Amino acid sequence: MTKDLWVEKYRPTDISTYVFRDEAQRKQVQNWINDGGIPHLLFSGSPGTGKTTLAKVLINELKVEKNDVLYINASRDNGVEMIRKRISAFSETMPWGEFKVILLDEADHISPEGQAALRGVMEQYHASVRFILTCNYPNMIIPALHSRCQGFHINQLDQTEFTVRVGEILADNNVKFDLETLDAMVRAHYPDLRKTINTVQMTIVDNNLVMPEENTNTSEWRLKMVELFKAGKIQEARKLIIKSARADEYNDIFTWLYKNLDLYTKDDFQYDSCVLAIREGMIKHTQVADPEINLSATLIEISRTLNDNK
Repeated sequence: MTKDLWVEKYRPTDISTYVFRDEAQRKQVQNWINDGGIPHLLFSGSPGTGKTTLAKVLINELKVEKNDVLYINASRDNGVEMIRKRISAFSETMPWGEFKVILLDEADHISPEGQAALRGVMEQYHASVRFILTCNYPNMIIPALHSRCQGFHINQLDQTEFTVRVGEILADNNVKFDLETLDAMVRAHYPDLRKTINTVQMTIVDNNLVMPEENTNTSEWRLKMVELFKAGKIQEARKLIIKSARADEYNDIFTWLYKNLDLYTKDDFQYDSCVLAIREGMIKHTQVADPEINLSATLIEISRTLNDNK
């Protein structure tokens, strides 16, 4: 049953199947399609909200020739040399169709020097090349690129809508599930729909959605984290996070702590104190020499707040 990846099976391929959160955005995209062209674009939003999917929908709807499309994941390829060798080399040849499209995924990973070089390429080849940049953090994009792109912020689905969507996919594949298990999986990855769909597909046993403890084929630590926070076992959760999370996931952990305050705080005082602890941790995250120590200290502060005010 799980041979096909559900994230691909349910990925929209045209404007009619893409779920817009804003009607004005849908009309704008439709206008671009009707006009047969786009400006340089900057799609921003949380991971898994559909930025790359929308970019691919646009490319597909505009019928851009396959040889006229260059896709680069900037989280892995993000220096000045990438701009010079790959992007410039691709841009300098004439397009097969009306124009070329360069899709730079996770452009906020490109170094400031690389972004400055990219600006020059955008200016030099503006007549024949269109750029679509996606990013999680638009503040990491230099002003010179912002000024050359039309901004397009993609809002996340409401958590209830998000849960319903995942439930519909499970039902469509005849998978049995209980709401408590589904809620835990949504909480682990919301608002990243891609990760949530991957997680539920990996945790299916005999057509039933199960937690990782019941499925030895996965080590989905985020689900265990949700259960520990729900049980008030913050210190155990801290040890699990520090042991399991990669350094590039720490930002997501801070966001998760904030988005799920209702899961582990009991009153307004706890809620407010934890918000302040999370804010302080996020500020220091980019300043300290060892982000792991900073994240651990933030979790200790949250644990003390909850234990001192029971």
